[in-house]
Amino acid sequence: MATFNTTLRDSQGTSVQPVDIKDFDLEAYADYEAQLLESNRQFKEAEHGLLVYRRVRADGVFYDKCRDYKESLRLQLGALQTSMQYKADIANFLEPWYGIGYIAASFGADYKWPEGQAPAVDPPFTCAEDILKADVKPIADTTIGRQILEMEEYFLEQTKGKLPISFCDIQAPLNMMSYLLPITDLFMEIYDDPDSVKEAASLCTNLLIEFLQKQKNLLGSCLASPGHGFASSRAFTGAGMSDDNSIMVNPEDYEELFQPADEKIGEAFGGTVYHSCGTWENKIDMVKNIGHIITVDGAFTIETDPSPNRPEIFAPAFENTGIVVNARAVGNADTAFDAFSKLWTPNQKLIAVTYCQDPAEQEVLYNRLHEMAGGF
Repeated sequence: MATFNTTLRDSQGTSVQPVDIKDFDLEAYADYEAQLLESNRQFKEAEHGLLVYRRVRADGVFYDKCRDYKESLRLQLGALQTSMQYKADIANFLEPWYGIGYIAASFGADYKWPEGQAPAVDPPFTCAEDILKADVKPIADTTIGRQILEMEEYFLEQTKGKLPISFCDIQAPLNMMSYLLPITDLFMEIYDDPDSVKEAASLCTNLLIEFLQKQKNLLGSCLASPGHGFASSRAFTGAGMSDDNSIMVNPEDYEELFQPADEKIGEAFGGTVYHSCGTWENKIDMVKNIGHIITVDGAFTIETDPSPNRPEIFAPAFENTGIVVNARAVGNADTAFDAFSKLWTPNQKLIAVTYCQDPAEQEVLYNRLHEMAGGF
Protein backbone atom coordinates (compact mmCIF):
# COMPACT_ATOMS: atom_id res chain seq x y z
CA MET A 1 0.00 0.00 0.00
CA ALA A 2 1.34 3.43 -0.96
CA THR A 3 2.32 5.80 1.85
CA PHE A 4 3.87 9.25 2.20
CA ASN A 5 7.65 8.74 2.10
CA THR A 6 9.05 10.70 5.04
CA THR A 7 12.64 9.91 3.98
CA LEU A 8 12.39 12.13 0.89
CA ARG A 9 13.42 15.77 1.12
CA ASP A 10 10.91 16.63 -1.61
CA SER A 11 8.10 14.18 -2.37
CA GLN A 12 7.41 16.07 -5.61
CA GLY A 13 11.05 16.27 -6.69
CA THR A 14 12.79 14.84 -9.75
CA SER A 15 16.48 14.03 -10.00
CA VAL A 16 18.13 16.28 -12.60
CA GLN A 17 21.65 17.24 -13.58
CA PRO A 18 22.54 20.95 -13.48
CA VAL A 19 23.04 22.49 -16.91
CA ASP A 20 25.18 25.53 -17.71
CA ILE A 21 23.49 28.15 -19.85
CA LYS A 22 26.10 27.62 -22.60
CA ASP A 23 24.97 24.00 -22.84
CA PHE A 24 21.23 24.72 -22.81
CA ASP A 25 19.43 25.00 -26.15
CA LEU A 26 17.34 28.14 -25.67
CA GLU A 27 15.81 27.97 -29.13
CA ALA A 28 14.73 24.35 -28.71
CA TYR A 29 12.98 25.07 -25.42
CA ALA A 30 11.39 28.24 -26.78
CA ASP A 31 10.01 26.24 -29.73
CA TYR A 32 8.79 23.51 -27.36
CA GLU A 33 6.96 26.06 -25.19
CA ALA A 34 5.50 27.86 -28.22
CA GLN A 35 3.94 24.61 -29.47
CA LEU A 36 1.99 24.32 -26.20
CA LEU A 37 0.79 27.90 -25.81
CA GLU A 38 -2.21 27.69 -28.14
CA SER A 39 -3.76 24.82 -26.19
CA ASN A 40 -3.05 26.78 -23.01
CA ARG A 41 -4.93 29.78 -24.43
CA GLN A 42 -7.85 27.61 -25.51
CA PHE A 43 -8.04 26.02 -22.07
CA LYS A 44 -8.02 29.41 -20.37
CA GLU A 45 -11.01 30.58 -22.40
CA ALA A 46 -12.95 27.30 -22.31
CA GLU A 47 -15.66 26.45 -19.81
CA HIS A 48 -14.30 22.93 -19.34
CA GLY A 49 -11.35 20.80 -20.37
CA LEU A 50 -8.23 18.99 -19.19
CA LEU A 51 -4.53 19.68 -19.50
CA VAL A 52 -1.61 17.58 -18.26
CA TYR A 53 1.42 19.12 -16.57
CA ARG A 54 4.51 17.11 -15.65
CA ARG A 55 6.12 19.24 -12.92
CA VAL A 56 9.90 18.87 -12.64
CA ARG A 57 11.32 20.20 -9.33
CA ALA A 58 15.11 20.05 -9.03
CA ASP A 59 16.45 19.17 -5.60
CA GLY A 60 17.97 22.12 -3.77
CA VAL A 61 16.18 24.93 -5.62
CA PHE A 62 13.64 25.24 -2.81
CA TYR A 63 16.23 24.71 -0.09
CA ASP A 64 19.74 26.06 0.46
CA LYS A 65 20.66 26.25 -3.24
CA CYS A 66 18.40 29.30 -3.62
CA ARG A 67 21.10 31.31 -1.85
CA ASP A 68 23.20 31.27 -5.03
CA TYR A 69 21.02 32.29 -7.95
CA LYS A 70 23.64 31.14 -10.45
CA GLU A 71 23.45 27.61 -9.05
CA SER A 72 19.66 27.88 -8.88
CA LEU A 73 19.54 28.69 -12.58
CA ARG A 74 21.80 25.72 -13.43
CA LEU A 75 19.51 23.38 -11.50
CA GLN A 76 16.38 24.86 -13.04
CA LEU A 77 17.78 24.65 -16.56
CA GLY A 78 18.44 21.00 -15.82
CA ALA A 79 14.80 20.67 -14.79
CA LEU A 80 13.56 22.35 -17.97
CA GLN A 81 15.77 20.16 -20.13
CA THR A 82 14.55 17.03 -18.34
CA SER A 83 10.91 18.10 -18.59
CA MET A 84 10.99 17.94 -22.38
CA GLN A 85 11.29 14.15 -22.15
CA TYR A 86 7.79 13.89 -20.64
CA LYS A 87 4.55 14.19 -22.62
CA ALA A 88 2.65 17.21 -21.29
CA ASP A 89 0.52 20.20 -22.32
CA ILE A 90 2.16 22.92 -20.22
CA ALA A 91 5.83 23.85 -20.22
CA ASN A 92 7.89 24.11 -17.05
CA PHE A 93 9.21 27.55 -16.10
CA LEU A 94 11.98 29.28 -14.18
CA GLU A 95 11.24 30.63 -10.73
CA PRO A 96 13.20 33.25 -8.71
CA TRP A 97 12.70 31.30 -5.48
CA TYR A 98 14.43 32.87 -2.48
CA GLY A 99 12.44 31.77 0.53
CA ILE A 100 8.97 32.81 1.64
CA GLY A 101 9.65 35.20 4.52
CA TYR A 102 10.56 38.25 2.47
CA ILE A 103 7.76 40.32 4.05
CA ALA A 104 9.68 40.22 7.36
CA ALA A 105 12.51 42.13 5.70
CA SER A 106 10.19 45.11 5.30
CA PHE A 107 10.04 45.26 9.09
CA GLY A 108 13.78 44.87 9.67
CA ALA A 109 14.10 41.08 10.01
CA ASP A 110 16.56 38.98 8.05
CA TYR A 111 16.88 35.36 6.98
CA LYS A 112 18.49 32.62 9.04
CA TRP A 113 20.11 29.78 7.08
CA PRO A 114 19.85 26.37 8.80
CA GLU A 115 22.38 23.99 7.23
CA GLY A 116 20.96 22.35 4.11
CA GLN A 117 17.56 23.97 4.55
CA ALA A 118 15.54 26.84 3.12
CA PRO A 119 15.91 30.24 4.78
CA ALA A 120 13.78 30.95 7.86
CA VAL A 121 12.80 34.03 9.86
CA ASP A 122 12.11 34.66 13.53
CA PRO A 123 8.81 36.61 13.83
CA PRO A 124 9.82 40.00 15.29
CA PHE A 125 6.49 40.96 16.90
CA THR A 126 4.06 39.62 19.48
CA CYS A 127 0.90 41.57 18.60
CA ALA A 128 -0.70 43.09 15.51
CA GLU A 129 -0.59 46.60 16.93
CA ASP A 130 3.22 46.44 17.02
CA ILE A 131 3.22 45.64 13.29
CA LEU A 132 1.28 48.83 12.64
CA LYS A 133 3.65 50.92 14.78
CA ALA A 134 6.82 49.57 13.20
CA ASP A 135 9.06 51.33 10.72
CA VAL A 136 8.47 49.75 7.33
CA LYS A 137 10.16 49.90 3.94
CA PRO A 138 9.18 48.51 0.52
CA ILE A 139 10.19 44.88 -0.03
CA ALA A 140 12.22 45.89 -3.08
CA ASP A 141 14.38 48.15 -0.88
CA THR A 142 15.41 45.33 1.47
CA THR A 143 18.37 42.99 1.07
CA ILE A 144 16.05 40.02 0.49
CA GLY A 145 13.86 41.90 -1.96
CA ARG A 146 16.85 43.12 -3.95
CA GLN A 147 18.18 39.57 -4.13
CA ILE A 148 14.90 38.36 -5.66
CA LEU A 149 14.89 41.14 -8.25
CA GLU A 150 18.58 40.57 -9.05
CA MET A 151 17.83 36.87 -9.52
CA GLU A 152 15.11 37.73 -12.03
CA GLU A 153 17.43 40.12 -13.84
CA TYR A 154 20.11 37.42 -13.99
CA PHE A 155 17.64 34.84 -15.32
CA LEU A 156 16.47 37.28 -17.99
CA GLU A 157 19.99 38.22 -19.01
CA GLN A 158 21.28 34.67 -19.17
CA THR A 159 18.28 33.30 -21.08
CA LYS A 160 18.01 36.33 -23.39
CA GLY A 161 14.34 36.67 -22.44
CA LYS A 162 13.43 33.46 -24.27
CA LEU A 163 12.14 31.36 -21.34
CA PRO A 164 9.02 31.65 -19.14
CA ILE A 165 9.71 32.99 -15.64
CA SER A 166 7.26 33.30 -12.76
CA PHE A 167 6.88 35.65 -9.82
CA CYS A 168 8.66 34.75 -6.61
CA ASP A 169 6.75 32.40 -4.28
CA ILE A 170 3.65 34.42 -3.35
CA GLN A 171 2.41 34.09 0.22
CA ALA A 172 -1.15 35.18 1.01
CA PRO A 173 -1.47 37.97 3.60
CA LEU A 174 -2.47 35.53 6.36
CA ASN A 175 0.63 33.43 5.66
CA MET A 176 2.77 36.57 5.51
CA MET A 177 1.59 37.65 8.94
CA SER A 178 2.79 34.34 10.38
CA TYR A 179 6.34 35.51 9.57
CA LEU A 180 5.72 38.66 11.61
CA LEU A 181 3.89 37.07 14.56
CA PRO A 182 4.30 33.59 16.04
CA ILE A 183 1.34 31.62 14.72
CA THR A 184 -0.19 31.08 18.18
CA ASP A 185 -0.01 34.82 18.88
CA LEU A 186 -1.55 35.54 15.49
CA PHE A 187 -4.50 33.25 16.17
CA MET A 188 -5.05 34.89 19.56
CA GLU A 189 -4.92 38.34 17.96
CA ILE A 190 -7.71 37.35 15.56
CA TYR A 191 -9.96 37.19 18.64
CA ASP A 192 -8.34 39.84 20.85
CA ASP A 193 -7.69 42.59 18.29
CA PRO A 194 -9.31 41.78 14.94
CA ASP A 195 -9.26 45.40 13.77
CA SER A 196 -5.46 45.59 14.04
CA VAL A 197 -5.13 42.18 12.37
CA LYS A 198 -7.20 43.37 9.42
CA GLU A 199 -5.20 46.58 9.13
CA ALA A 200 -1.90 44.68 9.33
CA ALA A 201 -3.10 42.26 6.65
CA SER A 202 -3.94 45.25 4.46
CA LEU A 203 -0.46 46.70 5.05
CA CYS A 204 1.18 43.41 4.01
CA THR A 205 -1.08 43.27 0.96
CA ASN A 206 -0.04 46.71 -0.24
CA LEU A 207 3.64 45.88 0.24
CA LEU A 208 3.21 42.62 -1.68
CA ILE A 209 1.30 44.19 -4.58
CA GLU A 210 3.97 46.86 -4.96
CA PHE A 211 6.69 44.20 -5.03
CA LEU A 212 4.84 41.96 -7.49
CA GLN A 213 4.18 44.90 -9.78
CA LYS A 214 7.93 45.57 -9.94
CA GLN A 215 8.45 41.93 -10.89
CA LYS A 216 5.70 42.07 -13.50
CA ASN A 217 7.24 45.16 -15.08
CA LEU A 218 10.67 43.51 -15.07
CA LEU A 219 9.58 40.15 -16.49
CA GLY A 220 7.28 41.58 -19.14
CA SER A 221 6.27 39.02 -21.78
CA CYS A 222 8.30 36.30 -20.02
CA LEU A 223 5.88 36.21 -17.07
CA ALA A 224 4.38 32.76 -16.52
CA SER A 225 1.34 32.82 -14.23
CA PRO A 226 0.14 32.06 -11.63
CA GLY A 227 3.56 30.79 -10.46
CA HIS A 228 5.35 28.49 -7.99
CA GLY A 229 3.42 25.27 -7.28
CA PHE A 230 0.82 25.86 -9.98
CA ALA A 231 0.99 24.84 -13.62
CA SER A 232 1.99 28.18 -15.10
CA SER A 233 2.04 29.61 -18.59
CA ARG A 234 2.43 32.90 -20.43
CA ALA A 235 -1.14 32.23 -21.57
CA PHE A 236 -2.49 32.13 -18.00
CA THR A 237 -3.14 34.92 -15.50
CA GLY A 238 -3.48 35.30 -11.74
CA ALA A 239 -1.37 35.39 -8.61
CA GLY A 240 -0.82 31.94 -7.11
CA MET A 241 -0.94 32.40 -3.34
CA SER A 242 -0.03 29.94 -0.61
CA ASP A 243 -2.75 30.35 2.01
CA ASP A 244 -2.11 27.29 4.18
CA ASN A 245 -3.03 28.95 7.48
CA SER A 246 -6.52 29.75 6.19
CA ILE A 247 -7.64 26.19 6.88
CA MET A 248 -7.08 26.83 10.60
CA VAL A 249 -9.20 29.98 10.68
CA ASN A 250 -12.95 30.19 11.21
CA PRO A 251 -14.57 30.95 7.81
CA GLU A 252 -16.31 34.01 9.22
CA ASP A 253 -13.02 35.41 10.51
CA TYR A 254 -11.30 34.66 7.20
CA GLU A 255 -14.08 36.40 5.26
CA GLU A 256 -13.90 39.50 7.45
CA LEU A 257 -10.16 39.84 8.06
CA PHE A 258 -8.27 38.23 5.17
CA GLN A 259 -10.54 37.65 2.18
CA PRO A 260 -10.55 41.34 1.14
CA ALA A 261 -6.75 41.25 1.05
CA ASP A 262 -6.64 38.09 -1.08
CA GLU A 263 -9.22 39.57 -3.42
CA LYS A 264 -7.23 42.79 -3.82
CA ILE A 265 -4.18 40.82 -4.95
CA GLY A 266 -6.29 38.76 -7.34
CA GLU A 267 -7.88 41.85 -8.81
CA ALA A 268 -4.46 43.41 -9.39
CA PHE A 269 -3.01 40.41 -11.25
CA GLY A 270 -5.84 38.85 -13.20
CA GLY A 271 -7.34 36.43 -10.71
CA THR A 272 -7.08 34.98 -7.22
CA VAL A 273 -5.36 31.58 -7.17
CA TYR A 274 -5.55 29.53 -3.95
CA HIS A 275 -3.25 26.86 -2.54
CA SER A 276 -3.21 25.08 0.77
CA CYS A 277 -1.23 22.03 1.77
CA GLY A 278 -3.09 19.19 3.46
CA THR A 279 -6.82 18.61 3.51
CA TRP A 280 -9.04 21.63 2.93
CA GLU A 281 -12.27 19.86 1.95
CA ASN A 282 -14.26 21.55 4.70
CA LYS A 283 -13.16 24.99 3.46
CA ILE A 284 -14.31 24.52 -0.15
CA ASP A 285 -17.30 26.84 0.23
CA MET A 286 -15.11 29.48 1.87
CA VAL A 287 -12.61 29.31 -1.01
CA LYS A 288 -15.24 29.35 -3.75
CA ASN A 289 -16.62 32.53 -2.20
CA ILE A 290 -13.35 34.44 -2.72
CA GLY A 291 -13.78 37.19 -5.28
CA HIS A 292 -11.88 36.80 -8.57
CA ILE A 293 -11.07 33.14 -7.76
CA ILE A 294 -9.94 31.37 -10.94
CA THR A 295 -7.83 28.42 -9.78
CA VAL A 296 -7.44 26.22 -6.71
CA ASP A 297 -4.69 23.73 -5.90
CA GLY A 298 -4.65 20.57 -3.86
CA ALA A 299 -2.90 17.25 -3.29
CA PHE A 300 -4.91 14.13 -4.13
CA THR A 301 -2.69 11.12 -3.42
CA ILE A 302 -1.01 9.94 -0.23
CA GLU A 303 2.39 10.05 -1.92
CA THR A 304 1.91 13.79 -2.55
CA ASP A 305 0.82 14.84 0.94
CA PRO A 306 0.39 12.86 4.16
CA SER A 307 -3.11 14.32 4.41
CA PRO A 308 -4.45 14.46 0.83
CA ASN A 309 -7.86 15.64 -0.30
CA ARG A 310 -10.50 13.22 -1.52
CA PRO A 311 -11.09 13.74 -5.26
CA GLU A 312 -14.72 12.56 -5.04
CA ILE A 313 -15.44 15.57 -2.77
CA PHE A 314 -13.83 18.10 -5.10
CA ALA A 315 -15.38 16.90 -8.36
CA PRO A 316 -19.00 17.90 -7.64
CA ALA A 317 -17.87 21.01 -5.74
CA PHE A 318 -16.04 22.53 -8.71
CA GLU A 319 -17.89 21.26 -11.78
CA ASN A 320 -19.76 23.96 -13.70
CA THR A 321 -17.90 26.71 -11.79
CA GLY A 322 -15.24 27.54 -14.38
CA ILE A 323 -12.68 27.38 -11.54
CA VAL A 324 -9.59 25.40 -12.54
CA VAL A 325 -8.59 22.56 -10.20
CA ASN A 326 -4.79 22.24 -10.24
CA ALA A 327 -4.55 18.67 -8.93
CA ARG A 328 -1.23 17.17 -7.84
CA ALA A 329 -0.90 13.38 -7.78
CA VAL A 330 2.48 11.83 -7.02
CA GLY A 331 2.51 8.12 -7.82
CA ASN A 332 2.63 5.73 -10.73
CA ALA A 333 0.28 5.96 -13.70
CA ASP A 334 -2.42 3.81 -12.14
CA THR A 335 -2.39 5.68 -8.82
CA ALA A 336 -2.53 9.06 -10.51
CA PHE A 337 -5.20 8.03 -13.01
CA ASP A 338 -7.41 6.75 -10.19
CA ALA A 339 -7.30 10.16 -8.51
CA PHE A 340 -7.81 12.16 -11.71
CA SER A 341 -10.67 9.96 -12.92
CA LYS A 342 -12.52 10.68 -9.67
CA LEU A 343 -11.87 14.41 -10.09
CA TRP A 344 -13.00 14.58 -13.71
CA THR A 345 -16.49 15.40 -14.94
CA PRO A 346 -17.37 16.63 -18.45
CA ASN A 347 -18.05 20.07 -16.96
CA GLN A 348 -14.74 20.32 -15.11
CA LYS A 349 -11.62 22.46 -15.70
CA LEU A 350 -8.81 20.20 -14.56
CA ILE A 351 -5.04 20.44 -14.73
CA ALA A 352 -3.64 16.99 -13.96
CA VAL A 353 -0.19 17.48 -12.41
CA THR A 354 1.76 14.24 -12.77
CA TYR A 355 5.08 12.92 -11.48
CA CYS A 356 5.64 9.63 -13.34
CA GLN A 357 9.35 8.87 -13.14
CA ASP A 358 9.56 7.11 -16.51
CA PRO A 359 8.80 9.11 -19.70
CA ALA A 360 7.14 6.07 -21.30
CA GLU A 361 4.84 5.67 -18.30
CA GLN A 362 4.09 9.40 -18.43
CA GLU A 363 3.01 9.09 -22.08
CA VAL A 364 0.67 6.21 -21.22
CA LEU A 365 -0.91 8.28 -18.43
CA TYR A 366 -1.10 11.35 -20.70
CA ASN A 367 -3.00 9.41 -23.35
CA ARG A 368 -5.37 7.81 -20.83
CA LEU A 369 -6.22 11.19 -19.34
CA HIS A 370 -7.02 12.79 -22.70
CA GLU A 371 -9.07 9.78 -23.74
CA MET A 372 -11.03 10.14 -20.50
CA ALA A 373 -11.63 13.82 -21.26
CA GLY A 374 -12.82 13.15 -24.78
CA GLY A 375 -9.67 14.35 -26.50
CA PHE A 376 -9.59 17.92 -25.18
